[in-house]
Amino acid sequence: MPRLVASTQNGLSPDDDRLLVQLAHGIACRGLTAPAVLTLSCLAPMAFLGGQMLRCLMPFLQLAGAGPDWERLAQLLEVRGSVERLLSHLEALPAAAAQRRALPRPDADAYAVIDCGSTTTKAVLIGRRDGRFRLLGRAEAPTTVEAPVADVMVGVLSALRLLEHQTGHVILQPDGGLAPPTGKHRGVDALLATSSAGGGLQMLVLGLVDTMTAASAERAALGAGAIVTEVLAWNDAEDETARLQRLRRCRPDMVLLAGGTDGGARAQVVALAELLAAADLQPRYGDGPLPVVFAGNCEAAPAVVTALAGKAEVAVAPNLRPVLEAERLGPVRRVLQDVFLRHVMARAPGYPNLQRLCTAPVMPTPAGFGEALLLLADRLGGDAVAIDLGGATCDVFSVRAGTVYRSVSANLGLSFSLGAVCQRAGWDQVARWLPLAMTPDDLCDRVRNKMIRPTTLPQTPEDLLLEQAAAREAVRLALSDHERALQPVRSGRDGPTGVDALGAEAAPPAGIAWPEVRLLLGSGGPLAHAPDRSQAAAILIDACRPEGLTELAVDSVFVLPHLGALRQVDPAAAAAVLDADALVPLGACLAPVGTRSIAAGQPLADVTCRDTGAAASTRTLRGGDLIRVPLAPDQTCHLEVQPYPGWDFGAGAGRPMQAIVRGGAVGLVLDGRGRELPWPAAELARRTLVGSWLRTLDALPQGVPA
Repeated sequence: MPRLVASTQNGLSPDDDRLLVQLAHGIACRGLTAPAVLTLSCLAPMAFLGGQMLRCLMPFLQLAGAGPDWERLAQLLEVRGSVERLLSHLEALPAAAAQRRALPRPDADAYAVIDCGSTTTKAVLIGRRDGRFRLLGRAEAPTTVEAPVADVMVGVLSALRLLEHQTGHVILQPDGGLAPPTGKHRGVDALLATSSAGGGLQMLVLGLVDTMTAASAERAALGAGAIVTEVLAWNDAEDETARLQRLRRCRPDMVLLAGGTDGGARAQVVALAELLAAADLQPRYGDGPLPVVFAGNCEAAPAVVTALAGKAEVAVAPNLRPVLEAERLGPVRRVLQDVFLRHVMARAPGYPNLQRLCTAPVMPTPAGFGEALLLLADRLGGDAVAIDLGGATCDVFSVRAGTVYRSVSANLGLSFSLGAVCQRAGWDQVARWLPLAMTPDDLCDRVRNKMIRPTTLPQTPEDLLLEQAAAREAVRLALSDHERALQPVRSGRDGPTGVDALGAEAAPPAGIAWPEVRLLLGSGGPLAHAPDRSQAAAILIDACRPEGLTELAVDSVFVLPHLGALRQVDPAAAAAVLDADALVPLGACLAPVGTRSIAAGQPLADVTCRDTGAAASTRTLRGGDLIRVPLAPDQTCHLEVQPYPGWDFGAGAGRPMQAIVRGGAVGLVLDGRGRELPWPAAELARRTLVGSWLRTLDALPQGVPA
């Protein structure tokens, strides 16, 4: 829920508000946002003591510069609502402004960006070609953060050396340092990195109430790019012994402890801290104390620090839920990222050397992905949804009104977690997507073989069909998790319970608004590296069921995290590469809006496509239809949609719509099947129908009879 602040009409003039903005920027540019927000939050109830509050803030004000008139500011802080207004300005600043970063020169020519994944380290070179930034090369090497090497720099340097050999561009000096730009094909202006190596940032979350502070803390953790390994709430049904056993099974990188509104519950919050101290957890890497971020009742902070003394290193952040009806995640996320850089990354094998080599702080890979998706949505002028389907998890990112939301569905991957997908979805739900007969025993045997050798690729058309059938169910379930996490929570707050808002304080939406989604993006091996691009498009359309007109694309070379990191220092370069090299267009899908049932053969809309240099063609889309209009990736068409009465295709019920559509592997897909697909009861009829869908989209694997 957005912070309630005094408007400039209620005691604050526009000049007053500009002074507060100037002060907020001065604090943020010096990395003092988190302590300033904490101090202001604790002192806000005493706003009438303006002079005393100013003295408390004097260290921040002096560092902010000599610009403000301190006497005028002292008077301003006595105005009711001014402290809340300053807090709102501080929290509205992007996370990047809270850290000092070396910005590139205006005439920068080249950047090297690295993503340290759990198994592979991917390095890319981005530089100017014909006056525009382009992706010049990409190289991979095994990630070496785990034993026996236990030094991430070995894999990083190997990937960079391979990239040098591939492109002929000198990136490193002979001693392994970064080569400065001294001429064409020599040196880079910045080296940036993202990382999910070693399983990414693994975080344990503790809160008082599972649907309130624990859920808010989980959102903050996800927003920092973390993988939440466990969520423990004070109000769960377990006794203290069971809680201790759960905690002792964890070995996280850090802990986020939350609970209590400001001035609210204190004893229970301290008891949670004492329980954490009794568990005596050790961090995954290194021998130092476990980093703990406390973001609860500010009055309980001293007692929490005392309870964890000698057991953990505690960083105090502003309360993420100062009142029941308000949630403030941005400052907490910034503290989490700061602790990640100063403690977690400093202990991981080789990461201190990587950080010294990099121009800017290393970002968690999911945070980089979210930054790139936000840039992409900005350029499209609408919302976007991205599906990152991996071997063990499925991440869903959605952009709405300039805010990125993320959810992580564990055990919904297609290698290590294939059996879990079939178990959760139901074996019959997976089998319904197969256009051929497969006995339950055969289906189980193929899944078991994949789980025994999770890194192998499908060897037969039947194996590929089964894996892509499971991909549809994994994406469907992950989207369901994402939608459910965006629903309002109890206690009157309109916001999500298990999905993060990357850098936003506004009330999140209640689900994905599919008619507003302009782009549906697929990432991860099963989608980005499908044998045929049309198969990836078919999976996205079948599993997501987009509404209105939606572009489809895949991140085939997995550079979105790289571009998200680059966006922090050079947004124009990141945007140029995003447009030219990052995404492979698959085409577009047009479908009716809404969940109402559609009778077979019912006319929905007349659709006219006017290709460049060709005559216009008009088709009537009817209920149950799946029509593919060929449109090559280098082609566009002018689309005109005239819905039949009562039907909406994005412009409103019965209202015509026009758009320019870009082609791709499947061209333009007209989908009249509705949100709920029409599954026949008879097995043979079902297989025949699924086969016809795949043939229409040219998504049948080679070797399967057409």
